[in-house]
Amino acid sequence: MNLAPKAPSESAVTMTEIVLPQHTNALGTIFGGTVMSWIDIAGAISAGKHARTSVVTASIDALHFIAPIRLGHFVELKASVNATGKSSMEVGVRVDSEDPKTGERFHNVSAYLTFVAVGADGKPLPVPPVAPVSEAEKRRNQAAGLRRASRVKLAQELKLEEQRQKP
Repeated sequence: MNLAPKAPSESAVTMTEIVLPQHTNALGTIFGGTVMSWIDIAGAISAGKHARTSVVTASIDALHFIAPIRLGHFVELKASVNATGKSSMEVGVRVDSEDPKTGERFHNVSAYLTFVAVGADGKPLPVPPVAPVSEAEKRRNQAAGLRRASRVKLAQELKLEEQRQKP
């Protein structure tokens, strides 16, 4: 099956939320798990738009909390597919917040997730390759390749260590 390449802009997602009291801890900042859930949703929508089928979260490669998100702030999540494998897609998600009273904006979280396209039987399906167009898309695609190489190397090292541990 030969699938036509897609630009990351075709799978771009912007999602907006507001931080409500039930989202916050005793410090008036958002629970990390709530942000992680929003990231997973934005990422899944982006991957689903790229694959045009159901997707499942395979991993969260990196998730970095940079600044707190406060009660009442608007939260903007931007997601797009950075790179693809046979049935997998790396999606980058950037989370920014805005103080509605001052308009001041903050970069809060960056995350990279891997999703796998699946059919009704739950088995992986092929996905279209990604075709970066802009310089930013090309840079994100290249960085995704470095992250993938790092994941593969780590998996190999862990497998070797596991084999050494066996009696």
